[in-house]
Amino acid sequence: MEKLKVVITDYAYQNLDAEKEEISKVNAEVFDYQCKTEDEVIAVAKNCDALIVQFCPITRKVINNLEHCRLIVRYAIGVDNIDIDAATEKGIYVANVPDYSIDEVSTHAVMLILAMNRKLNQTVSMVRGGRWNYSLLKPMYRASNACLGLDGFGAIPKMVAGKMKNFGMKIISYDPYVTKEQMQQCGVRKVDFEELVETSDYLSVHCPLTEQTRATINADVFRKMKNTAALINTARGSIVDEKALIEAIRKKEIGGAAIDVLETEPIAMDNPLLHFDNVIVTPHIAWYTEESIHALQQKVGEEVARVLSGNAPKNLVNKSLR
Repeated sequence: MEKLKVVITDYAYQNLDAEKEEISKVNAEVFDYQCKTEDEVIAVAKNCDALIVQFCPITRKVINNLEHCRLIVRYAIGVDNIDIDAATEKGIYVANVPDYSIDEVSTHAVMLILAMNRKLNQTVSMVRGGRWNYSLLKPMYRASNACLGLDGFGAIPKMVAGKMKNFGMKIISYDPYVTKEQMQQCGVRKVDFEELVETSDYLSVHCPLTEQTRATINADVFRKMKNTAALINTARGSIVDEKALIEAIRKKEIGGAAIDVLETEPIAMDNPLLHFDNVIVTPHIAWYTEESIHALQQKVGEEVARVLSGNAPKNLVNKSLR
């Protein structure tokens, strides 16, 4: 019997052992590439049975050229580089891996919140500049008196809330898909978006990037935030209007920002965000540990094996195909 074809369009891992081990359990062969463009993907994936992608654009043009693909699965939680509507129209499952780095991302968000609370960036810069004077960091406020606002209340912000409880912060959240009772069970108060942005001392972004959430953290939001508040973003860069963020910091409309994700990555060295003392930028690393990488690759392989065995994926994104 001819083997099924699995194409990996691109990846940033040392090896592909974990997913290949899972895919070897079905009659399939893996072909891996480092594609960059739509045409490169079409050239190698036209006759594939399953497509694994990391950063490549899986556009309508790509999908329309897939002759008998059953599954597109991404090495990530977000699937914003895949045209979900086009895949759904063609009956192709789209899957992600929503649970491989919940602990890592939530810990990174907590670290950024606390770093902003203790003005860590300014403190380190001050010491390196030969200044040893706490008064240069004034004002600084007690964490247990602060309000943490969570924009979104999925698995990651839920874990952030659990970890931050130990610091005594009041925690509120806006998420139209989660009930007041579900939040209360986690010690979190459900609020509307207006209250979230106006009340939070730390506004931590955790919603998925969709057309509805793109640039929802914009100039209007920054004007409504406290001028001492900090923005934390470990979700997706395009949820925040980056130009508006830069202007808000320049005008001191907010107290600072700590961001792991940007609209364009890697960040340009002349990006003003790199030159503010009250801004921390990390290189989209919140998800990373050795354990999370292994889990991500293994779970992607499991999804491919599951679908090529005739089943629906466990983490189906386009749920209308279930």
